[in-house]
Parts: sequence; structure tokens; C-alpha cells
Amino acid sequence: MITSDRMAAVDANAAALGVPRKQLMESSGNAVAREVRAIADPGATVELLCGRGNNGGDGFVAARFLSAYDVTVRLLGRPESIRTEIARENWDALGAAGVPTESVADAADLALDDPDVIVDAMLGTGVTGALREPERTAARLANETDAAVVAVDVPSGIDADTGEPTGEGSGDEVRVEADRVVTFHDEKPGLAALDAAVTVADIGIPAAAERFTGPGDLLGIARDPASHKGENGEVLVIGGGPYTGAPSLSARSALRTGADLVRVACPETVARTVQGYSADLIVRGLPGDRVGPAHVDRALELAAGNDVVVLGPGLGGGDGTREFVRRFLSRYGGRAVVDADALRVVPDVDTDAELICTPHQGELVGMGGETADDPHERAALVRSFADEVGHTLLVKGATDVVTDGDAVRLNRTGNPGMTVGGTGDVLAGAVGALAAVTDPFEAAAAGTYVNGLAGDAAAADLGNGLVATDLIDRLPEAMRDE
Repeated sequence: MITSDRMAAVDANAAALGVPRKQLMESSGNAVAREVRAIADPGATVELLCGRGNNGGDGFVAARFLSAYDVTVRLLGRPESIRTEIARENWDALGAAGVPTESVADAADLALDDPDVIVDAMLGTGVTGALREPERTAARLANETDAAVVAVDVPSGIDADTGEPTGEGSGDEVRVEADRVVTFHDEKPGLAALDAAVTVADIGIPAAAERFTGPGDLLGIARDPASHKGENGEVLVIGGGPYTGAPSLSARSALRTGADLVRVACPETVARTVQGYSADLIVRGLPGDRVGPAHVDRALELAAGNDVVVLGPGLGGGDGTREFVRRFLSRYGGRAVVDADALRVVPDVDTDAELICTPHQGELVGMGGETADDPHERAALVRSFADEVGHTLLVKGATDVVTDGDAVRLNRTGNPGMTVGGTGDVLAGAVGALAAVTDPFEAAAAGTYVNGLAGDAAAADLGNGLVATDLIDRLPEAMRDE
């Protein structure tokens, strides 16, 4: 099964792979027409109730494949209000082909002609709230007929993920009572709750659109225009000591990926150096020259005021550092990205925290996991290890593997120039910023995708001479990838 949000992402990824939405709409409409032909003989009357979005566009296409039927297409709204270019093109094609059409802007003007079949192509997945006019009247009229009702993707007024009315609790819960549903690519979770026959139509979306990251993985990661400072994520980076550049790279990356506020907790001996990398950072010094067990209470206090902790950049090794990580994680119950030397501690720690671990393959083996040259075989091994440790893993490589022990996504962005030191710190910061606004698995998938895109943009300009700081300023553009 696939949720409506994930389906939207897969559609976008398919387009990025060279399968345009217009082509998918053609396949979807053809599938709807096949369903009509399966239940009605040629010459039967078919009325298609079509909305102004891509669900309506599927209906427009279906009408062209029903030339042996007495077809009428009713657009609920004015033609100039059709919302997408591909739907508008298919509406225009109906006029050019002489298919009977009618636009209904006022619900009072809507009437059905006692059809044999009604196609509900009004509203698709992702719609919220009670039906409004003229869709509300159209749904009521469809339910009052004796016609067989075929819904496109999901019956209008039904939440595809839950099967409940979209207006539930409002006292205004009109929805289409479909006899059949033609849904696309994969079944939606809510359809099983309906008293309707469900057909899942293969419309030509390649498996890679679901298997690999793409621009669809960035959908839904956007700022609310009415948001205030801090509402788009606050991140604490705990690191530094032997190294000062690493925590700065992670922190600056988090800012460029969209976090509102980023703080760095590092040894006081290097705090001024870390601050010197950027005036945008808020730096908190910890006593001494290395992070150790004595800093756990202070680190937990700082972490409590942030959405996500990025733990590990520049900490270095040593027994004291590992003990700090162990004690911190054993008491921390929030969300954290764990990188670098902090990774080795994770398998042995009992923690309530949600962790996103970002090892390269050598670090994965050091944690107790296994790897393989073939990316699909490696994905299976990483998935098993993620299930064992109970955390999300992002294993870096020529093909990155992201898994929470259940779902798996692979990432192909990035290039050999990114083997330079520091790019992993940039990745950890990007994932940290995204983990403040979405769940760990999606944050890891989107983070590795945009980090690789930024690296590819840097390589296009600089070749293999890129350095980690070259990625940071390219992250905002990568986040806008379409």
C-alpha cells in the first residue's frame, strides 16, 4: 500500500526519471475507461463528473477512450479555472474531438440524465475538509441514481489514507458512494474500508521512482508563510575539541537547509574558533578542551531547548568521549543525528531517543553491521541491521542506503569529488535540519538527496577540486529542486 503523500512524491520522482505526468494521466484515464467497458455494454450512457485538477484530467482522458458509448463530460467549474496545464490540454482535446461537454459553475444548474454509469473524477487524494459546491451536489445526485458509480483513484469526499469522510465531525459528511474504485500504482490504505470493488491499475510508474530518492522526497518540506522564528527547527550540534571545522560545517549546513536557529556546544578552548567560522552560529562553551562525562548534564540541558541534536562532528575518539556519548544517549529522549566517532557507541546503548545514524561503510562495520558491493544486497544487509539496532540508518557510499528497518530508499546523487573530508559533516547538519520538521526516515532520505545535489552542483563548477564548504551555499538551491 502507499499513502497519498508518498504517492505524490512517487509521481514527482517518476517525472524526474523522464516519465511525464501527462503520460501517466493518459494511462490513468485509459484504466478508468477499461473499468467502464468491463461493466457496461457499448451504447450505454456514461456521465463523467470532473473536477478542475488532475483527477478531472483523468476523467477527460477516459472520455476519449469511450467512443463506443453515449458520453457526456461535466466539468464542475469554468474551463478557465482548470488548475493544471495537462488537465487543461485534455479538456481542450475533448472539444476538438467533438466529445459532448458541459461546464457547471452553479450547483443549481447541475442535473444528471439517468445514466447507466457515472464516473466520479471530481477530487483525488490529498483533499481535506467537507465537499463544497458544486461537488457536494454532484455527489448527492450521483448517490441518488441507480447508475454504477466508478471513482477515479478515491471516491470524492473520502480520505484515501483512512477511508473516513473528509468532512468527518463537521456534520457535513457528503461523499460519493462508489461501487468501484480504480486507483493507480498501488492501493491506498483507506480503500479497504469501503464497500467497493477496488482495481489497482499499473500506469507505468517505474519501480525506481519509489526505490530511489528524487525531487518528490522534498514535497511537504516548506515554510508556513505565517511561521515565526524557531518554528522551522532548532538544532543543537554537539562536537568539536580535536577538530573545529566539523561542528561548524554541520551547523552552517543545518542553517542552509532551513533550520531557524542552530547552536553549537563545544569545548570552551575552541569556542571562539568555532564562532569565528560564522556570525550566524550560537556557540555555547563547555569547560575544558574535550567533551567528556562531566558535560552530560549541561548537554542535556541545552538539548532540551532544541528539536534535534547532531552528535559527533569533530568530537574525536577516546574513552572519555565515548562515555559522554553513552551517558548522554542513555538519558536523552529526543531526536538525534549521530555521526563520526559517536557511532560506535550506538549499538550498546539503551536509549529512548529517535536516532538517525550516518555511517560510511567502514563505520557501519565498526558498529557491527555488514556491507556488500552490490547496492541492493547492501540495502538488505543494512535494513536487517537497522531493524536490529532499532534506529534509522543512512549508510553513505556511491549509492547511499536509507532504512528504518522496514522501508528502504536508495540515493544516487553525489559524485567522487565528495570523498573530500567534511562532506559527511555537511550531510549530518542537513539531515538534522530536516529531522526537525519531518520524521527520521524521510529526513534521512531527503537529506542525502539534497546533499548529493549540492555536491553535484559544486562538482559541475569545480570538478574534483571541491571542498565541503562548497556544498553549503548550494544547499538552498538543492532544496528547491524540481
